Amino acid sequence: MSFSDAVRTCLQKYVSFDGRATRSEFWWFYLFYVLVSAVGYIPVVVVGLIAGSEETGVLNALWALFMIAWALLLLALVLPILAVGCRRLHDRGQSGWLQLLLLVPCGSIVLLVFWVMEGTPGDNAYGPRPA
Repeated sequence: MSFSDAVRTCLQKYVSFDGRATRSEFWWFYLFYVLVSAVGYIPVVVVGLIAGSEETGVLNALWALFMIAWALLLLALVLPILAVGCRRLHDRGQSGWLQLLLLVPCGSIVLLVFWVMEGTPGDNAYGPRPA
């Protein structure tokens, strides 16, 4: 699956926690999430640095606007990243609730291992093997 196919699929399955996702679908969308986060943060930093050196209300308001827009963008991508993570765990035959390990110290390491491992061959309880 290509980068654009993975992003399109994950955004089309915005809150779909059913089914399975391939490793490529998960990791391409994860890369998209990281890139959007980083690129979206650049204007926040630039305007924040400029606003910090000059005491003008306009720049502070612009900084706040960029910060809100960036936060809303990340918030909009939380559900698709959780959904594809859940579908990736389903590909391994595991419950999507394992993502709660993200709330536990070092739990992300366990999830990383699960996300990297190959999916179960053939059908499993969560559906047919993704193409």
